[in-house]
Amino acid sequence: MGLFSSLLGNAGTVNPEQLANDYADLLIENEEVDIGFKLVRDTLIFTNKRLIFVNIQGLTGKKREYLSIAYRSISRFSIETAGTFDLEAELKIYISSESTPSITQNFNKKVNVYDVQKVLAQYVL
Repeated sequence: MGLFSSLLGNAGTVNPEQLANDYADLLIENEEVDIGFKLVRDTLIFTNKRLIFVNIQGLTGKKREYLSIAYRSISRFSIETAGTFDLEAELKIYISSESTPSITQNFNKKVNVYDVQKVLAQYVL
């Protein structure tokens, strides 16, 4: 089990072994899935080497985009929690020295955005 196995009891998390099987074609030698978060249709995967965003597109979900980000290229990140009328939390990731976020990801209430932040902080800081 990965470094963040204690987080697996939280809603929105995905079993690392299942993710490793589902996305085996993406993983390189000695790369292990530590934890993943299900975001409605999309998935956010933290491995021991990088962050992978799986963006499922289209009505059928057959078209997918896989975005890999090396942790060393992330210069900063922010989270915004869900409010009373705003039902989604948000994660913003800044790559290198860009002034605007390179990645913005929304999370439904099933995902604890603080858990996502903790995992990201473990790798980036």
